[in-house]
Amino acid sequence: MFQPGDMVVYASTGVCRVEEVSPLQGAKGPDQNKKYYRLNPLQQDGVIYAPVDNAKVRIRPVISAQEAEELIDLIPTIDAAVCRAPTLQALAQHYQSAVRSNDCRDLIGMVKAIYNKRHAVEAQKRHLGMVDERYMKQAERLLYGEFSVALGIPFDEVQPYIASRVDNALDPAAGA
Repeated sequence: MFQPGDMVVYASTGVCRVEEVSPLQGAKGPDQNKKYYRLNPLQQDGVIYAPVDNAKVRIRPVISAQEAEELIDLIPTIDAAVCRAPTLQALAQHYQSAVRSNDCRDLIGMVKAIYNKRHAVEAQKRHLGMVDERYMKQAERLLYGEFSVALGIPFDEVQPYIASRVDNALDPAAGA
């Protein structure tokens, strides 16, 4: 069970701080003693009340700094197959499964695939579709939010940090 002050990743909301673990105020009936996490999302407004024993929605601890660094080092090797879904609904479902997995590797693969897709369509003087754009932004928000907390750097500095690390890994002479 998480404790107040813990940083967690809550479903597709992203990083949240556990503010309190207690029964809901004014709850009645058989669930009146059921405990809830009161979560404060870091990247959006509002408060989330999530049952402590909820098996449907995944809550996990934020990855460690070491895990974040290892994932960043693995970015060049993570599979980034572009999704060629027959319909926009199928494309959205494909992306939603990566978001729901609550797994950084899946999100990195999705971002890389959409990035590759963007370059391919721009080479044809076209624009990336709205579904691709929306899910890329969501995946980046989730990833950068978690990396920001794990690495102790501001959210806005995560993308340049990752780009620098990946560029240096691909071209070690660039970092010299």
